[in-house]
Amino acid sequence: MGRPMAELTLTDDEREALVRWSRRAKSSQALAQRCRIVLGCADGKTNQQVAAELGIWPQTVGKWRRRFLEHRLEGLADEQRPGAPRKISDERIEEIVVATLERTPKDATHWSRASMAAETGLSKSTVGRVWRAFGLKPHLADTFKLSKDPQFIDKVRDVVGLYLDPPERALVLCVDEKSQIQALDRSAPVLPMMPGMPERRTHDYLRNGVTTLFAALNVASGEVIGSLHRRHRAAEFKKFLAKLDKEVPAGLDVHLICDNYATHKTPAIQKWLAGHPRFHLHFTPTSSSWLNQVERWFALLTDKQLRRGVHKSVHALEKDIRAWIKSWNENPRPFTWTRTADEILERLASYLERIPGAGH
Repeated sequence: MGRPMAELTLTDDEREALVRWSRRAKSSQALAQRCRIVLGCADGKTNQQVAAELGIWPQTVGKWRRRFLEHRLEGLADEQRPGAPRKISDERIEEIVVATLERTPKDATHWSRASMAAETGLSKSTVGRVWRAFGLKPHLADTFKLSKDPQFIDKVRDVVGLYLDPPERALVLCVDEKSQIQALDRSAPVLPMMPGMPERRTHDYLRNGVTTLFAALNVASGEVIGSLHRRHRAAEFKKFLAKLDKEVPAGLDVHLICDNYATHKTPAIQKWLAGHPRFHLHFTPTSSSWLNQVERWFALLTDKQLRRGVHKSVHALEKDIRAWIKSWNENPRPFTWTRTADEILERLASYLERIPGAGH
């Protein structure tokens, strides 16, 4: 037994507004979530059911259920906070937000606080407060790349299936090469960190050669098998496959997740695979390196060992890489893959809806 739950019903106009706000690309995420809460409650679901679907606390659902019942659509806005009364009208705030989202200044590709202040007649600090309140950052831009692989969906399902439901008596390895790793030495000695002063190094450096790391990450255990070569060809990849064949127990099949680099598909590699039937190659879609978990491990190697490393020779560089791999394997940490293929494809579909012409 518990407190009786207040019934929530919607008019047609209210439902239409809530659906529109929850789906509009430029709505704030907080408002969109509140709309989804009310829509779920209107469908007769309990607070616990709505909370489970949206991944939030039941108390949050109860709060916005009560606010909507008391004030209807106006209750979904944030309550006025204590302090001095606001001097800027909602219309002026809307003007800033709409201009930021839908227009650019005449002499630039994006707004600054100064240019928006000149455009609206408000102060730069006011513009900054409005942007912070709505999570707008015109000075920032991120990058993305869409795969044009005609087999994108099949490859995503294949790779993610190996992560979430690996075959029995088999090893799943994420394989790739980190090529052109440079042995860099600074033109002057590095000055160590001191209290109140960070480590300092010269901006220029000396190049002392390059090497290539072939790596295979065990999805289940996090252990890494690595091999260093001075060149990056199918011949070196074939040697790495032979090393994997030697180190993986004979009774296990080997599923390799790799990208579409040409060295993985040469006749020599195909011939080697035909002679080793326990090896199975699975290719990620083009321009989708984020599907290969070994890329995340490469990022750790770069951040922890390579970016600030100083090496006077390729031999010294390779020695440090081997030592880092050995240290990693003493306490391996597998990456946990959680998203299903359907969740990835649904997320991508919603993203494409925001890009004009992307669905054609």
